[in-house]
Parts: sequence; C-alpha cells; structure tokens
Amino acid sequence: MPVLCLGIEGTAHTVGAGVVDERCRVLSNEMETYAPAEGGIHPREAANHHAERVLPVIESAMGKAGVSLSDLDLVSFSQGPGLGPCLRTAATAARALAASLKIPIIGVNHCIAHLEIGRGTTPAKDPVLLYVSGGNTQVIAYTGGRYRIFGETLDIGVGNLLDKFGRGMGVPFPAGPRIEREAAAFSGGRVPGAGGYIALPYSVKGMDIAFSGILTAAEVKKREGAAVGALCFSMQETVFAMLVEVTERAMAHAEKDEVLLGGGVAANARLRQMLERMAQDRGARMFVPEKRLCIDNGAMIAWLGLLMHRSGTRMPIENSQIRQRFRTDEVEVTWRN
Repeated sequence: MPVLCLGIEGTAHTVGAGVVDERCRVLSNEMETYAPAEGGIHPREAANHHAERVLPVIESAMGKAGVSLSDLDLVSFSQGPGLGPCLRTAATAARALAASLKIPIIGVNHCIAHLEIGRGTTPAKDPVLLYVSGGNTQVIAYTGGRYRIFGETLDIGVGNLLDKFGRGMGVPFPAGPRIEREAAAFSGGRVPGAGGYIALPYSVKGMDIAFSGILTAAEVKKREGAAVGALCFSMQETVFAMLVEVTERAMAHAEKDEVLLGGGVAANARLRQMLERMAQDRGARMFVPEKRLCIDNGAMIAWLGLLMHRSGTRMPIENSQIRQRFRTDEVEVTWRN
C-alpha cells in the first residue's frame, strides 16, 4: 500500500482537505470557501464556517480518494501563518483524527506548502517562488538550508489589495477574477504605453513592495471620475510590474534559472503572461501548478507533511499549537538535504 497523508488547510477563507501519496499523486483535493455577505473576511465567522464544514470536506476528500481513514499513515495541517480562529479549527480537526487513528501529526508552514506542491507537480527543481495570495506576498528561494524571503509586501498582500480595491469599485468578494475581466475588456490587448493607462504609485523599496499607496491613489482617481475598466487595467499593470521586478531581482541575486508562481492570484492570466515574458528574456523557465493547487488547498498541506515526515520530522501532539506569524525562513528544510 502507498503511504498516504491527509492534509487539512484552514488559514483564512478556505477549509480544505486533500489526500496525497508519497509520489505526490493528488488523490483528492476538496475545499469550501467562506464568502462574507459584505466586506472582507471576519475571522470568527470564517472559523465558524470551517467548524461546520471541515468534517464534510474531509469525508468528501476520503471518498474522492477511494480510501478509508484506516488507510491513512499521517495527518498534516496548516500550522501558520494565518488567522488564529481559522488555524485553530483546522488544527483541532487534525489532532482529533491523529489521536483517534493513532497516527503521526505534523503542522506545516502554509507558504512553503505552496512552493513544495509546485516542485512536486511541475518540472521545477530549484525555483524562485513568487507567492501571491490574499494575506501573503513574498519572493522565496532556497539557500543555506532554508527557504529565504528575498522580498515581501510591507503592508498588505496583493490579494487583499485587489479585494479592497474591488470593494471601492463596487465589485463583490473575491474581486480578483472580476478585476481581471474588466481590465482585459478595457485593454483589448493593449499595453500601458499604448494609451488608457492611468498613472498610479509604483512602490518598490529595494526587494520589498508596498501596496497601500496605490490603493489610496486608485480610490482618489475613482472619485475624480476615472472609469472602472481603466482603473482595473492600470492597477493590474502597475502592481504586476512591481511583482515581476522584485522576482527578477531575486532570481539574479540567488542565481536561479526557474521561477514558480503560486497562491490564489496566480490564476490571473496577465500576471502569468508578464512573468513568463520576464523568464524568457532571462533564458529561464516559468512554472505554474494547476489552478486548484495554486489556491489554498489541503493537497499541498498533505504533500509537505509527507516530505517532512519522510525526512525524519516528528511532532508530538502537545507541540502542535498554531503559529499565526509562522515565518517562512524559520523552517529548517531537512527534506532537501
């Protein structure tokens, strides 16, 4: 029988469960998303949603994988970073399963899970990861036995930026897909120099980026009468250019010739296009996992749990507390030695 791990994700708006084997074959990857009636994510309401739906999601994942709980060898969960109430819900479910089944439990770093599922399911071997999600925006690469953060947002994540911007434009949560459609409809394939672009603050600070200024500027432009389509187009072009710039700088510094895109915003076709063009110009290769492995999901949590367990990591259940501010570079990467 193959070694099987059930991964439980619960860092923010998504509760997910996935079953993965030791060859990184994703046998199932089920998820449900909390969608607020208005505004952004309310942590307690999201946690209540996860508490109600985590068991049905796990049951669905086991059914899709065609295995029973007794077939599992390991349970892993998203230990952090994330929203405390949501993390605690996922961790509690994982502890209950591990204790009842008498199998090991491992808490994993959510950000590194995005990178490792990309390495496990694409040809990427040693990439720079551009990690773009609601709560996180980081440029990560492996060096010196750890995943190092070469650049990151100084304020809000790019997904959070797009959702806040979308609310100002009257776009419901999640705003990213609608903003992408509005931008594509407005641009008709044009690039910023071809007209229609509204100048917005370009805030790159060395290897880091900041988004709050561009959000404020866009809101001012909207009040001044700028068209929604033009603002969506300009927002994407500016923000994505910032992201690609710091990613290219990290590739040069770390001497990497591969770039991997991960996180929910990785679904955006324009961001993929811009990153692919940068990689081609550098003689590098760009990789993106399939969409359901880019967004927050249980399969990536399961795969990182398997990697860690296989390399000798063990976690007594009493040490499985959540870590809301779990930094990527705090993890000793034993599985790549």
